[in-house]
Amino acid sequence: MTMTIAEGTEQDRWARVKGRLRSSVGEDVYSSWFARMDLERVQDESVHLSVPTRFLKSWIQTHYAERVLTCWQAELPEVHRIDLTVRSPLRNTAPVKENKAAEERVNDRSERGAAELRAVATVPVSANHEALGGSPLDPRLTFASFISGRSNTLALAAARQVAEGRRGDPVMFNPLYIHAGVGLGKTHLLQAVTWAGNSGTERKVLYLTAEKFMYGFVAALKTQTALAFKEALRGIDVLVIDDLQFLQGKSTQAEFCHTLNALIDAGRQVVIAADRPPSDLESLDDRVRSRLAGGLVVEMGQLGEELRLDILRSRVAAAKVHHASFDVPLPVLEYLAKAITHNGRDLEGAINRLLAHSKLNAQPVTLEMAEREVRDLIRPQEPRRVKIEDIQRVVARQYNVSRSDLLSSRRTANVVRPRQVAMYLAKTLTLRSLPEIGRRFGGRDHTTVLHAVRKIEALVAKDISLSDEVELLKRQLQE
Repeated sequence: MTMTIAEGTEQDRWARVKGRLRSSVGEDVYSSWFARMDLERVQDESVHLSVPTRFLKSWIQTHYAERVLTCWQAELPEVHRIDLTVRSPLRNTAPVKENKAAEERVNDRSERGAAELRAVATVPVSANHEALGGSPLDPRLTFASFISGRSNTLALAAARQVAEGRRGDPVMFNPLYIHAGVGLGKTHLLQAVTWAGNSGTERKVLYLTAEKFMYGFVAALKTQTALAFKEALRGIDVLVIDDLQFLQGKSTQAEFCHTLNALIDAGRQVVIAADRPPSDLESLDDRVRSRLAGGLVVEMGQLGEELRLDILRSRVAAAKVHHASFDVPLPVLEYLAKAITHNGRDLEGAINRLLAHSKLNAQPVTLEMAEREVRDLIRPQEPRRVKIEDIQRVVARQYNVSRSDLLSSRRTANVVRPRQVAMYLAKTLTLRSLPEIGRRFGGRDHTTVLHAVRKIEALVAKDISLSDEVELLKRQLQE
């Protein structure tokens, strides 16, 4: 039987319940999670409430159901159940005055950060990626459109393993850390994981660029909603972070570290991509690098010629869906695969140019046309990227010492000179900073590295024998 409560009395009670709720959880949490909650009706022993998104419903049921019930029972002891539903986004509900006030507060702040943070709880869509406030996704970047080859097989297999997991399954490797150069498919894989994970409603998968993570955290600090921001992130089942090398700022990195630890310790999956391995992320705190390295670290290598040809074929096939007459002869594809070696984006750009030229000029694609249209995409072959580990190995072999000798504190002449040469090569052949080189040579101070570099520079200028040795080592490392 429905309780006979006058409309005014019912809303008055609802206002008092919200006042109790605000006092209980604090203004920040209340504004983020409860400002859009509406009272539908009080019936029998149940209170029926509604919220605009399924994610918000799930979050409140998981974290605040008992709190809401307690606040209602303080007004109506006979209430024993809270029924929370998702209202239609098309419903034109007359907002409670308090909701208007909450929106006005956001407008008064006139900061996009506040609005972006609110997106976690207020976007009137289903519990998908956008409802969680994630970075935009490209609908083309799915597992179905990802072209696999020898250089990315392991990364693809690991990403699929993550995407196919279910809530409650044991996490096999955490975090999954994928690194590669520009245009080799990192973002494609991460977005594919997000699309696959959000195809159902069981798990909440959130894709964020490092820039979006930083912006959200800074905006939360400015608008005093940091607690809600943290709780929202830590309620995610799979957190996907792209371009981690751009994560800057001590406080932001500290918050990322806390979030990473909280998710991993709770058995939630974390997937990260960057343009270098964890050990080379010099701007990140040592604790973060250590935690990242503790998961599965996978490198996606350069695209081989065969893989480049497969990518080109797939891009042509995708273009033919909308332009049936577009055709690229096999000799042209083979030329592009051989000549454009830098990354997958250049390959896609080449196909787009041929399509545009063919359509706008009503001409078939020929080898001569291709050579003319893509000449600026044919870049000189980049020298092999030298790693500090390679330098230590080659120098140790050249001077008949062990790699552990180079990293040790030994000061004998037969170890000091090779160590200085290795540090000099690390500074001249890599982009690593002096502090990072020092860390990779047994935790030495950057001044020690600087001394070694200057020492070898001075000796090479006047010692022909040493100069020849150094040049030989450089050739070996760059072959």
